[in-house]
Amino acid sequence: MQRLAVYCGSSLGASEAYKTGAIQLGKELAKRNITVVYGGSSIGLMGAVANTVLNEGGHAIGVIPKILEEREISHKGLTELITVETMHERKAKMMELADGFVVLPGGTGTLEEFFEVFTWGQIGLHKKPCGLLNINHYYDPLIHLFEHMIDQKFLQEKFRTMAIIEDDPALLLDKFLNYEAPPIKSFE
Repeated sequence: MQRLAVYCGSSLGASEAYKTGAIQLGKELAKRNITVVYGGSSIGLMGAVANTVLNEGGHAIGVIPKILEEREISHKGLTELITVETMHERKAKMMELADGFVVLPGGTGTLEEFFEVFTWGQIGLHKKPCGLLNINHYYDPLIHLFEHMIDQKFLQEKFRTMAIIEDDPALLLDKFLNYEAPPIKSFE
């Protein structure tokens, strides 16, 4: 695993635990010589992950659409900053560059990015691991929603297991190394 896409908020959130978790992930990525591919911002959790990776001697590639380049304050100190025209291009480029996807706390944009790569894996467009770093129990409601989807027969258990969930970055990345995509046969 050489590159991981990280989806997360452009704000720091309400708890210091979110920033602490982002920093822990950044340190773990740098330690394992894994390049972070992310949204290209210098602020929020995005900036915390990128700055930590860079400060620890790692590499960070940002992908930012022109419309957000000034609003999210694009990071000028990255290994590489790729500017694209649209959000669709941003997501496609990040998926192309990444060997897997890690989701930290964030808002609707973060969830939208996660669900797109998760769905792409579910229909067989990629076989890359998708993980939720459940910092401070942020994703507990989403985990419960997954269980509800399974109970109501809208999500097969084999696809639910595609979402690797951990609260420790090292454990999450260890599970990524052993990930095997489920067989894609039917959507009953």
